[in-house]
Amino acid sequence: MVFSKKSLRVLAGLSLAATVSFSAGVPSALAVTQPEADTPLQKENLQKLTVQGVTELSNGVKFDLGSYEGYIRIFDKDLVKVSVVEKGEEEFESRGIEKKESEWKRVPFSANGSADEYTIQTDEITVKINLKQFGVKFLDKEGNVINEDYLNQGATSGYENGKPYVFKKTSEDEDFYGFGEQTGLEVNKRGDSIGLWNTDAYAYTKDTKYVYTSIPFFIGLKDKKAYGIFFDNTHRSYYEMASESDDYYYFYANGGKLTYYFAYGPEIGDVIDRYTELTGKMDVPAKWSLGLHQSKWGYTADEILNVAKTYREKNIPLDTMHFDIDYMDGYRVFTWNQQYKDALTKLKEMEGFHAIAINDPAVKQDENYGIYQEGTNKDFWAKNPDGSNYIGPVWPGDSAFPDFSKQEVRDWWAQHHDVLLNAGIDGIWNDMNEPAVFIDDDRHAHTLPLDTYFGYEDNKILHTEYHNLYGHDEAEATYDAFKMHKPGTRPFVLTRDMYAGTQRYAALWTGDNVSNWEHLEMSLPMNMNVGMSGVAFVGNDIGGFAARPDAELFARWIEVGAFLPFSRIHYDSDDKAEIKQGQEPWAFGPEVEAISKKYIEMRYQLLPYLYNEFKEAADTGKPVQQPLVYQFQHDEKTYDISDQYMFGDSMMLAPVVKQGQTSREVYLPEDVKWTDYWTGKEYEGGQTITVDAPLDHMPIFVKNESIIPTREVQQYTDEKPLENLVLDTYLEEETTYSFYEDDGATEDYKNGEYNITEFKVEQKPNHITFEQKQKVKKYSDSKVQQYTLKLNNAEKPSKIQAGNNKYKQVRSIKETQGKPNTFFYDENAKVLYVSIPADEKKKIQIR
Repeated sequence: MVFSKKSLRVLAGLSLAATVSFSAGVPSALAVTQPEADTPLQKENLQKLTVQGVTELSNGVKFDLGSYEGYIRIFDKDLVKVSVVEKGEEEFESRGIEKKESEWKRVPFSANGSADEYTIQTDEITVKINLKQFGVKFLDKEGNVINEDYLNQGATSGYENGKPYVFKKTSEDEDFYGFGEQTGLEVNKRGDSIGLWNTDAYAYTKDTKYVYTSIPFFIGLKDKKAYGIFFDNTHRSYYEMASESDDYYYFYANGGKLTYYFAYGPEIGDVIDRYTELTGKMDVPAKWSLGLHQSKWGYTADEILNVAKTYREKNIPLDTMHFDIDYMDGYRVFTWNQQYKDALTKLKEMEGFHAIAINDPAVKQDENYGIYQEGTNKDFWAKNPDGSNYIGPVWPGDSAFPDFSKQEVRDWWAQHHDVLLNAGIDGIWNDMNEPAVFIDDDRHAHTLPLDTYFGYEDNKILHTEYHNLYGHDEAEATYDAFKMHKPGTRPFVLTRDMYAGTQRYAALWTGDNVSNWEHLEMSLPMNMNVGMSGVAFVGNDIGGFAARPDAELFARWIEVGAFLPFSRIHYDSDDKAEIKQGQEPWAFGPEVEAISKKYIEMRYQLLPYLYNEFKEAADTGKPVQQPLVYQFQHDEKTYDISDQYMFGDSMMLAPVVKQGQTSREVYLPEDVKWTDYWTGKEYEGGQTITVDAPLDHMPIFVKNESIIPTREVQQYTDEKPLENLVLDTYLEEETTYSFYEDDGATEDYKNGEYNITEFKVEQKPNHITFEQKQKVKKYSDSKVQQYTLKLNNAEKPSKIQAGNNKYKQVRSIKETQGKPNTFFYDENAKVLYVSIPADEKKKIQIR
């Protein structure tokens, strides 16, 4: 067997089975905890299933496999569920699914069979089932094979000693993305050996196999066409993605049922849209949550206030301060240390600050503590095999763990958030919810023992099955706390631990990263694959959490951090750092402070653009931070690019992620013209260029035919009403933009209270036209009075007019502000600024 270069990557990063000893105190710095050794699939014991009978169903087909039954269910014309279960056993549907089987409308399909093969056909795909050796093949409507089971070893799918598995055929040119939160420096996961088991992996490295979040969904790209597979299994699962052979890949789990969903694109965006229709779309986030956040484990109450004041004094924009575990009384959840509660009151008295409080699931075992008393009296804790409450050490010491599998426990947990939300907290940050336990013996591996159980005595759920769902259910309970205590207000929940579908409740940060160059580089493919897994609202601790960055590393990291979906500076306790270095923008001296201010201000200018990108993410599941392959899957040169990304539809970033680097190569995808954001220089796509990148410069390119809505810099979101919307336009022939606006804070948008305005800019033979159309006007509180059309690489106009109304030329950009029907031409930059009344009904002509 010949291995590709990608396949050999796995040899350097096989399973990390070693664990690190932790005490109940502070974990050792730069120590990575991992679970028990992997459970391999015994290929000599694979089942050989043969179809013995076929029964057509209202939404698919059932296959008699002897002591097993196989189901192919048609959810939609391009979405199929495949199950193999013991005869008489019900099919599985996890809590990660939002749109249940019964909620999908029946779609027409045809079904017919021969002696060897059974065929199911919709308008988009054909499913062929091999009857003599049970196997599934998916074809597009032209008859091209999209994906098929691997038949060459005599067994394609089934169970091996209770482990459900599926083998799939592959070829060297097929590539893989997604899998949720994954380490490594490459966005393309072909050749990787991947494991999913939520793990408190403090200070993980690029070779750490198990980290915090498990999303068993991936995208395959074959012949420039995309499909997705969601292996809906909550047990610890494994993915050998052509890591053993270039002929096949396979996935399996330690237990549970064989259930997966197959979605066909052919565009990557179509696959993610369908997957998030199945598992749930995110809400449109509150605008304030898109601003910059500042945090540290170990801020005193006074430091929280002083840091916030310093941001304001230095005119560096900031929206949110985070309260880490020190704000509690002895780490008891839903309690306050009075000093921090007083600091919260003072913070909220300052202009424009929001506050987020951390919350852990572990409840201190303390007979005098009301939360513990309640949970014990109501039988709300996870159980040992003998039925006693499981108790294990975390930050508060010995603690009990809420059984979030029970609705009454989730309701109870939500109810107690009044202690935080009524005090002025605006968002909740769920930490330690793998769930983590500070014991690393053979039974624990830093979490509850596998024989711990949840649920009810007559319906127990072992920890082996529930572990990867624990944080998901906690996130739901936290989300519901906002519905309970702050109805009508958009929830903000940040979590360290997810399963498929958690995007409908929470944003994600990628856990306890490290202040080094490897982590900065790794954050790019990590976030991109999280985004390709249906979680658009993702970020990393800017500057790194563990250890401390130097000035150069922080400067490069804040440049990236200003262009993350979730943007937060967060760092570790001074007790664990050899260098007592702050990670506020001013902590590294004037040069880095100026760089930080520059890029943070850019984020705030781009908030209208970013907010619209999140609206699309809420509508379609689209990632905000995208690998180039997401938009350019027809350009094979984008498939392995891991150090560039699209920030929304129009902006391509090429950060510096190597120490000492002051220039870098940038690939410009084909079939698009690109403009250097800083210089205005235009480039043809389909080429690699070398660009300068001194410390204060991050290369940014904009797709031609783009409009990027921006606004003036604010010190916090909603400091000033949006009165002048700047339309930063890169025109070649014709470009359009659909601008969405709502109140940014409430859930009124779900009732239709929003505006959508369509902008169109078109290059005619001898003039340029601009027009706007109000497509939806249900949000009555819009303050927009003026659009400033910023036309890049423009010629100096001789006249501009709307109907008979001629626009007046002025001598500066400033003179156009608040003065509609004016324009300014910057001859040096070749940029035209046209100030247009927001209620202008006529087409603007620029000649």
